[in-house]
Amino acid sequence: METFADHFQQFHHVHGTNVQLDPTKTQATRVESFANGVCFSREPLSPGEIFLVEIEEKELGWCGHLRIGLTARDPLTLARVPEYSLPDLMDMGDSWVVAITRNHNRVVEEEALAPEREGAGEGGLAGGHRLGNGREEPGRRLPRLGGGDVEEEAINPKPKSFFTDSHLHIEQIQIPMDKLIGRSRPGRFSHILDDLYKTNALPPTARRSRIGVLYVPKGQDLADMHIVINGEDMGAAAKSIPVQQALYAVVDVYSATKQVRIVQVEYGFSSLQTLCRKCIQKNIVHRMALDWLELPERLKHYCKYE
Repeated sequence: METFADHFQQFHHVHGTNVQLDPTKTQATRVESFANGVCFSREPLSPGEIFLVEIEEKELGWCGHLRIGLTARDPLTLARVPEYSLPDLMDMGDSWVVAITRNHNRVVEEEALAPEREGAGEGGLAGGHRLGNGREEPGRRLPRLGGGDVEEEAINPKPKSFFTDSHLHIEQIQIPMDKLIGRSRPGRFSHILDDLYKTNALPPTARRSRIGVLYVPKGQDLADMHIVINGEDMGAAAKSIPVQQALYAVVDVYSATKQVRIVQVEYGFSSLQTLCRKCIQKNIVHRMALDWLELPERLKHYCKYE
């Protein structure tokens, strides 16, 4: 198993012209339009290290969603940040980016496709893979239907089984499951919504979904890029990526995705604070039951949100 030291992840100070970072450089907001939202990790990723973001806010009316991937281009060397990660950054070379869609995010091997589906979809990826068969639409306005976000009201009719493992295993890589799965904001129906994130029954593009990218070594100086959505590995979205150069994470806060936040993942021994939170959560029915306990309000708040 690959091991490496934990470090505090942040966004790079080089980013798209419509991006605004908070003082901690862990939250990125696209302040206008639907494009120029490309961000990078401050530091290159280590093998097996996930760069995980949570979708915090969305903007109704746009078509298209978060894009995520890797680049071997040091952000400091860019004359200007491309307007789009797809296709602009990809066309520059040494970059591998995936468009997250409401459906069809799992990688499908070309040879596994039925002959009648061979022509489906667009945008083949490195190594003879394609990400599902959905078509990525350009950033454009969609008509509003009522006052709600139709996308987040849609529920996948075939939810996955519950995750019971403490770690996500991707070949020789192990990632603690604790932070990988999205969680609803504390409220009346939190215990129901949390289960929907756990089973990936909600669209991956919904608010508070957690989406990450990492690369897994495959032989000498090569690696596969994997996308993880709410604790589930979507497969190798790009194969045979050369790793002689440092690889930075790419997050494109695009179109309907308005704001994302980096989620810090602990790989080593959990902190005492984290262990206490896990112990408390293990012995309650759901997060809102914390209100019934005689605990300090700050501790209740911490346990509810993380």
